[in-house]
Amino acid sequence: MKFLIIGGRSSVARMLKPSLGLLGDVVIAGRRGCDLKLDLADPIESIEFPKGIDVVVHTAAHFGGKEYVDIFDAENINVLGALKMCRLSISSGVRHFIYVSTIFSKLDSNASNFSIYALSKRHAEEIIQYYCSLHGLSLTILRPSHIYGNDHYFSKHQPFFYSIIDKAQQGQDIFFYGSHDPLRNYIHIDDFVTIITKVIQTQTIGSYNCAYTEDVTYSQIAEAANEVFNSKGSIVFLPDKPDILDYAYEKENSLYEKLNFYPQISIFEGIRKLAKYRKYR
Repeated sequence: MKFLIIGGRSSVARMLKPSLGLLGDVVIAGRRGCDLKLDLADPIESIEFPKGIDVVVHTAAHFGGKEYVDIFDAENINVLGALKMCRLSISSGVRHFIYVSTIFSKLDSNASNFSIYALSKRHAEEIIQYYCSLHGLSLTILRPSHIYGNDHYFSKHQPFFYSIIDKAQQGQDIFFYGSHDPLRNYIHIDDFVTIITKVIQTQTIGSYNCAYTEDVTYSQIAEAANEVFNSKGSIVFLPDKPDILDYAYEKENSLYEKLNFYPQISIFEGIRKLAKYRKYR
């Protein structure tokens, strides 16, 4: 088999490439530092896929912002860029298109963490579902929760999570605003890579949330980090500060049942793997 990973410098693509390399040839595409130069903002006429691609995995994304140019670019890259990739997949004879979205796309527009990133990902899902159904391209949409892993690239999008880890490693106290212990959901990149790989192997199509089977609180993350690093620092809540809200998402097991695979890596095991990686790096 031959695979094309779009967004080749993304944290997901970096970890996915070795896994898919065990199944066949892998070409990574992106704006720089990749096998194939590909800019999603370019006209479709200037983009050409390599010959013989069987499966496309689209991991590229624009994370947006609040200004006009950020909103425009997020829609242009996330929505129109994804549509272009579907069009090129069809014209190139690709059999399976896998779109890495986000669990944020299912957020209500009134949610405190709703953003143009979430909205544009939702728009992208809707338009590529419509287009692929019209033209018979097998489509899988995967919506991971917060992805974390060993590499420092993950900290760009999970800065608070990694600040907890850093403080535990340094033996510092860990402070949380408010008196509420907020819920989060994190899925380890190794689990998510396994899910993508199994989706390809089983040719599973459809749209699925990809969350870890259990939510975790900030204090549980801190406790796990303190235990892994043998930290003497304390976990302190600051009740005079505003509470941090829960970010818990709808979980579904239908994909895991189809793949006969459930995420395996708990938050403790994930932090233990990260600590081992840091030690030997």
